[in-house]
Amino acid sequence: MAGGRKAAAYPAPKYCSVKPSASPPPRLDLAPGRASAIRTVRKKWLNGTLLHYCFLDSGGADRPAGQPDAVRGAFDEWKGLGIGLDFQEVDDRSEAEVRISFKGDKSESAVGRDVLQVPRSQPTTSYGWDLTDDSGHATALHELGHVLGFEHEHQNPNAGIEWDDEVVYAALAQPPNSWDRATTFDNIIRKLDPAEVEGSTFDKDSVMEYAISPGWIRRPKQLRLQGIREPLSLSATDKEEVLAWYPAVAGRPHVLTPHESVLLPTRTGGQADFAIAPNETRKYVIGTFGDADVVMALFERINGELRYVTAVDDSGQDGNGRLGVKLFRGRSYLVRARVYSAWGAGEAALMHW
Repeated sequence: MAGGRKAAAYPAPKYCSVKPSASPPPRLDLAPGRASAIRTVRKKWLNGTLLHYCFLDSGGADRPAGQPDAVRGAFDEWKGLGIGLDFQEVDDRSEAEVRISFKGDKSESAVGRDVLQVPRSQPTTSYGWDLTDDSGHATALHELGHVLGFEHEHQNPNAGIEWDDEVVYAALAQPPNSWDRATTFDNIIRKLDPAEVEGSTFDKDSVMEYAISPGWIRRPKQLRLQGIREPLSLSATDKEEVLAWYPAVAGRPHVLTPHESVLLPTRTGGQADFAIAPNETRKYVIGTFGDADVVMALFERINGELRYVTAVDDSGQDGNGRLGVKLFRGRSYLVRARVYSAWGAGEAALMHW
């Protein structure tokens, strides 16, 4: 996200970067549609997730007051759309999936579930400049868009952008970014796999877009002449896409009884939630069946809040995921299962026994 400066041909304004993903790519022998579905879904959270966040510092005397409040406001704005995710601030970094720092001179974030791969001693999301003006507010929204699992919009292959590569590399090698070629490639030049992109059109008004100088683009002609202005708010498409991935959680989950088989959604990204109320204390197995890639997580409800217990992700594997876990009579559990793809001939289902 451009941070507080108008785009110019040279030098570049401040840009955010994304942390390299620690998730291995799908197996090379997978069918293209199956591999693409895995890339699309794997960074998205299970809908209904409560993300805990903490501030590792306030930025110090060299930063304007109000930095944490700007980030809190950005969380509130995403949540205010009616999405199925929730956010809770905590003081202890060991309880926080999202750890936010204001130190340093760069802004960056891990994308979606990749935040879980960042060592606990490190921030998952950093803000390196003032967040208290209009441009800073957009930066706060942009970094949290990465936390929700969204990539940079100018890397959308549907944009049809042909970069003047060496001009871009040269500009971003200079301050204030001082990026090496690999960072510039990963955040600017590289195009996303077409199957990873939700929707069919390029949204230059997305808050996940950079301000881009016209001098960096060869084609299309309009962008070569005009560049891309810095978006300062969530676009209509931003709102549609986040609600498509994280719709409001409505109704009660299906109460699953032992040995009952329930079909899972067939569409990419489809999710089903199941409640389990054990009638005896013992070890149970919770598993999926059929030719489908599924991420499945178990939570226990304690004092009204869901606490994570365990999970399994069988994406790209030839078998189905299984959770073997001791459940206690009188306690309440929730299983969430999100489908990457149903790639086989039959239907996929979930059961516990």
